Amino acid sequence: MNIGEAAAKAGLPAKTIRYYEDIGLVKPGRDTNGYRAFVAADVHKLTFLAHARTLGFSIEDCRDLLALWEDTDRASADVRRIAQDHLARIEAKIVDLQNMRDTLKTLVRDCAGDDRPDCPILQSLGDPHKKTPA
Repeated sequence: MNIGEAAAKAGLPAKTIRYYEDIGLVKPGRDTNGYRAFVAADVHKLTFLAHARTLGFSIEDCRDLLALWEDTDRASADVRRIAQDHLARIEAKIVDLQNMRDTLKTLVRDCAGDDRPDCPILQSLGDPHKKTPA
């Protein structure tokens, strides 16, 4: 099948598929005319990659997961380690986002939002060393 058909089946834009090919995640065959010729296994890999990327796995994590998926002698502990590391990064991001939310809530609460020029939001942004209490 051509790239358009593979894209439709995998739920990915053709541009993304070309990128995955450029970085070596997928290696479709070529027809005699030089066009990419995707087979069912390629579409399965693309679907796998689409789902992994939706979960936020990095390209390198995807490369490792794909290699483990293709390795029938893999240890599930290796897969679990990658997922645990990714989960830890997500949880750290959540903490960072919660801290940002709390800081912004405080700044918004403390800003009168009136015609006066005083603005604790701008004051806080202008002083990178000042910690705003949440």
